[in-house]
Amino acid sequence: MGEFELIQRYFTRPSPGAVLGVGDDCAILHTAPGMQLAISTDMLVAGRHFFPDVEPHALGHKALAVNLSDLAACGARPMAFTLALALPAADEGWLAPFAKGLWALADAHGCELIGGDTTRGPLNLCITVFGEVPGDIAGPTRTQALLRSGAKAGDDVYVSGTLGEAALGLQQHLGQLKLDAPAAAACRARLERPTPRVALGLALRGIASACADVSDGLLGDLGHILKRSGVGARLDTDAVLACCPWSAHPIDAPLLRQCVLSGGDDYELVFTAAPAQAAAVAAAAQASGTPVRRIGRIETQTGLRLVDAHGQLAVHTMQGFDHFASTSPQTAEALK
Repeated sequence: MGEFELIQRYFTRPSPGAVLGVGDDCAILHTAPGMQLAISTDMLVAGRHFFPDVEPHALGHKALAVNLSDLAACGARPMAFTLALALPAADEGWLAPFAKGLWALADAHGCELIGGDTTRGPLNLCITVFGEVPGDIAGPTRTQALLRSGAKAGDDVYVSGTLGEAALGLQQHLGQLKLDAPAAAACRARLERPTPRVALGLALRGIASACADVSDGLLGDLGHILKRSGVGARLDTDAVLACCPWSAHPIDAPLLRQCVLSGGDDYELVFTAAPAQAAAVAAAAQASGTPVRRIGRIETQTGLRLVDAHGQLAVHTMQGFDHFASTSPQTAEALK
């Protein structure tokens, strides 16, 4: 099977939302007046972002999910994506389930594949996703996109869904942790099939003051918001740990804290909102079918502080993942 037959068979279908889709030198998208295009790119490399033997249907799902999560963090509606794919071989037994997982999530979000590239090489997936958000560069508000730079002192800090499950799933896979069967299955699913919080991101437009997706760990990704906004934050450690549904299980306490606070691959949203918006946040959570939890408060003093149940500062050295600071030999991003 040649390159062009591979593309035609597995990654070509009608894309009515595009002016021009797969098959030409460029894809062409039309956006409505008063709308802006949000664009993000993520690369997944075998042995660094995922185990080479991961089930291909799950990998197809995750490859797109991590990009949709970026759109969710900006409050953008998914429109289309491109796929650049390096494959060791054109293995139909791998390609068919990979494409099926990819298409299933794309269909769920109305996101069309409009082009890309394929080549022979070590397994490597690169997706660029395009989304739409209201805005007018000449208008008073310029954009309705959720940004990292809008957090203000006094804002509440929230996080969606659950934290730490993907990191616990990785530890289980590496033999560093022994979970019971239900916990192991749930954590492995969160590692391999994350849920992009697109509906919540859309519902938070006009409500959240700042937002980011939790891909490199809560502390690291909240840290991006704090840096861009020029503020600090105080987090309730107990409230954060309560975001992990397995926190009551017999798991080593330091490992649990590390997985929840700085483990990655959660693909939840961490966001801030003024206290006056608490009811609106609750309504957005209900409308999107996504649980959210208040975990702290934005402060004028820069830096990130963790406090225990007694209000005492907890010493920590944890931080988000950095590719070039990591020395882990395999799946370094997930190990964080």
